[in-house]
Amino acid sequence: MITLPRLSNRELTFPDVHTALEQPNGLLAHGGDLEPERLIAAYSRGIFPWFSHDEPILWWSPDPRMVFATAKPHVPRRLRRWLRSCRWTIHADGAFAEVMRACAMPRGGHQGTWITGAMHLAYGRLHEIGHAHSIEIRDGDALIGGIYGVAVGRMFFAESMFSFRDHASKVALLALCRGLAQWEFPLLDAQMRSDHLVSLGGFELARHEFVLRVAGLVGAPPPPGGWNEHFSAIAPADLASPIPLPLANARDSALCSVAIV
Repeated sequence: MITLPRLSNRELTFPDVHTALEQPNGLLAHGGDLEPERLIAAYSRGIFPWFSHDEPILWWSPDPRMVFATAKPHVPRRLRRWLRSCRWTIHADGAFAEVMRACAMPRGGHQGTWITGAMHLAYGRLHEIGHAHSIEIRDGDALIGGIYGVAVGRMFFAESMFSFRDHASKVALLALCRGLAQWEFPLLDAQMRSDHLVSLGGFELARHEFVLRVAGLVGAPPPPGGWNEHFSAIAPADLASPIPLPLANARDSALCSVAIV
């Protein structure tokens, strides 16, 4: 029988992430709430909530952690050729709730979703106070792909993405990497490994190193300027080219690339 620490609604403390279970990988605690202060405290420690509608709130910190060095995504050759002629547009924070709803739609024959009504409300509040953001891909006026997540300091924690057209979620992820790299966010959290993420340059980072990196990034000042102004200046064709970076971010992303396993 699994015995998990139960979080108090009165305190924002979490167990040490290194006490998380090996099976299921990263399960750390249950209970608490989804108030903005708790969510920000969780992400700042390398912890995120993930649970179904019939479960209590479950908190996770898997080992290893799937991440991207934002300056070094992998763009496959065929995708690069296709991007150069793509006429879609890239936006941010113009349809946050719609992106969440699209991410929550059933896929792959599964009817359930972990993006419950409680999660919609919680991340909507984070969006209102400037900590949750969405990247949106449009063909004309139609929303065809996107990704959303949480920003704390100069660290971004991706939560989910969707695609209604081939390549739309790839464009969203690559645009997110590019915009974050230009803003000197060196690392993008993608939580759990998948072959799809690996194909785009994702790699696994040991939890102890991930938590150490996060601790150094969440205290950094947030970027200046608005998210939509910043990301709408990126065109799909730009994603086929290397990312020009400030020297500091180039050094940091090089450190990330060494950690590929």
